[in-house]
Amino acid sequence: MSDTPVIYTIKAPRQLKATVLLPASKSISNRALIISQLGKRDTGQGTSLEGQETFSVPQNLSDCDDTAVIVRALKDHPQLIDIGAAGTAMRFMTAYLAVTPGEYVITGTERMKHRPIGVLVNALRQLGADISYEGEEGFPPLRIRGKELSGDMIEMQGNISSQYISAMLMIAPVLKDGLELRLKGNIVSRPYIDLTLWMMREFGADADWTSGDTVLVRPKPYEARPYLIENDWSSASYWYEMIALTDDDDAEIVLPGLNDGSRQGDAAARYIFSMLGVKTVFKRGKNSLESVVVLRKNNRQVPRLDYDFVNSPDLVQTIVATCAAKGIPFHFRGLQTLTIKETDRITALITELRKLGIVLRVENGTNLVWDGERCEKSDEPIDTYDDHRMAMSLAPLALIRPSLAVRNPQVVTKSYPHFWEELQKAGFEVVES
Repeated sequence: MSDTPVIYTIKAPRQLKATVLLPASKSISNRALIISQLGKRDTGQGTSLEGQETFSVPQNLSDCDDTAVIVRALKDHPQLIDIGAAGTAMRFMTAYLAVTPGEYVITGTERMKHRPIGVLVNALRQLGADISYEGEEGFPPLRIRGKELSGDMIEMQGNISSQYISAMLMIAPVLKDGLELRLKGNIVSRPYIDLTLWMMREFGADADWTSGDTVLVRPKPYEARPYLIENDWSSASYWYEMIALTDDDDAEIVLPGLNDGSRQGDAAARYIFSMLGVKTVFKRGKNSLESVVVLRKNNRQVPRLDYDFVNSPDLVQTIVATCAAKGIPFHFRGLQTLTIKETDRITALITELRKLGIVLRVENGTNLVWDGERCEKSDEPIDTYDDHRMAMSLAPLALIRPSLAVRNPQVVTKSYPHFWEELQKAGFEVVES
C-alpha cells in the first residue's frame, strides 16, 4: 500500500449555480444521540441504540465521522472505545460513560492524546466519578468506571471549550440531585451552551440560566420523543465563501434544510457574510415545513473587518480565507480555543495562506491580523493537517487561484463526507493525483 498522500487539484467554474446537499448538523446530532440515550434509562430500554421500535434514533442524523464514532460506542458499548480524532465525542462520551454502569477505556488518535481533558475530568470527579488516566495526566486515554452520581454545585471556568460545559449539562438530568453549574470569568462560545440547553428542554429537561453565569438543571428525566435534526450552518459557510469569491454576478446557491432563527452558533455566517458581499434569502421548500436558504451576491463589502469570534470559532478559517482572497484587511479576536482543535488552526492558517502570498500575524497570543501584507506565492499544495475545516475553508480559493492543489483532502469526512462530490455537482473540477 502506497504512503504517497492523495492530492486533489481543483478548478473553479466560471458560472456558479447549484442546489447543494448539506450534511445534518454534527453539533445537534451528537447532542441528540447522548440525550436520547440518557432518556432511554427511564423507558426501561437500557443503554444501547437497540430497541428503536419504542424509542427512535433522531431523524436526519449526520453521517460524518464524528457522529459515527458516537453511534458505534452507544450501540456496542465496547470496553475499549476509540473515538479517533473526534474531540466532541471524547468530551461528550467521557461524561456519558461516567454515569453509565460498567468499566471502559476511551482513547483516540495521537493528536487526541495531546488534547486536554483535565478540566472535564476534574469536574466529573467533583460529582464522585471514578476516572483515571491511562497515560499522561490531564490527557486521554481515560479509564472510566461508570456509576450513579448524586450531583452537586460545581464551578468551571467560562473561557474553556463549551464542549466541556455541554458534556456536564447533558448528564445533569440523570444525576440524583441535578446540577448547579457556575461559570467563572468570561464565557466563550455561549451559543453552543444555549444550543445544548435548548435541546435538553426539547427532550423534557428542566434546565436554564438562573443568572448570567449560572445554569440550574433539576433532576427531571428526559422524555422519549421523535427528533428531526437541522442541516449544518458550519458547512453552509463554505458555500457562502464561494458566492463571495466568484466573479459570476448571477451566481446562486440553494441550501435546503437551514432554519431562520437557528440555535446553531455558526448561523452567524449569514450576518458576517452580509458584510463580505453575500445576500441570504429564506424561502419555503417543496415541503411547507422545510426552510431553504438562497445565496446571491449583493456586491457590497466592508473595507476592513474587525470581529470577535468567541461565539463562533469554527467560522474563523472560512472568514480568514475569504477576507484574504478579497483583499479585506482584518483583526480577529476570540480565537483562544483554536490552538487545541484538530490542529493549531492559527499556525496552520499562517503557514498555508503564506503559500498564497498572504502574510498574517498574531497579536496578544491569539488575535489574528492581516493589514494587507503580501509575499511571494508558492506552488506547494495546501496542507490540511488532518483538519476537515482547513480543507473545506481553503478549497474555495480555487476561485482566485487556478488549479489549486489540496493535500490529504479526505479529511472532510470528519464533518462533511460528500463535500467533494457536492463541489463537482456545482461545476468544479476535482482531479485526484
